[in-house]
Amino acid sequence: MAILTNGTWVLVADGEKALFLRNDVDEQDPDLNVVRIETQENPSDREQSANRPGRMADGGPGQKSALDDTDWHELAKERFADELAEILYKQAHKGKFDRIVLVAPPATLGELRSKLHKEVADKVVAELDKTLTNHPLDKIEKLLRDEFAPA
Repeated sequence: MAILTNGTWVLVADGEKALFLRNDVDEQDPDLNVVRIETQENPSDREQSANRPGRMADGGPGQKSALDDTDWHELAKERFADELAEILYKQAHKGKFDRIVLVAPPATLGELRSKLHKEVADKVVAELDKTLTNHPLDKIEKLLRDEFAPA
């Protein structure tokens, strides 16, 4: 089955950046063009944490337990997946795409998959667990062509 048909969208994402691309040719010679770019300022957790993790009094005299601090960096990545899922839903609802390929590292792919609206999930024709957000478009085209070329 052909994956990268003309008009197929490709979402290339990680936890901080997303490229919404559209294939304007075909599978043999994909020509990906940027439809939209989303980025998120997401400094490391160390830079986002205000202080060291707290402590809580236990039942015994003078006993305390350490509490895990919130991982703000990871939380921001989850919110970014929410935002991407919302953008995809709005675009699908407007009829902007009928087919989409998701390309993201495994954790981001899983997070995104869990957030997708059924209307978008039904349009997913393939997934690829790779980090390609910092690759130039011609490299992404070549990698996708190699990955999805008909056997």
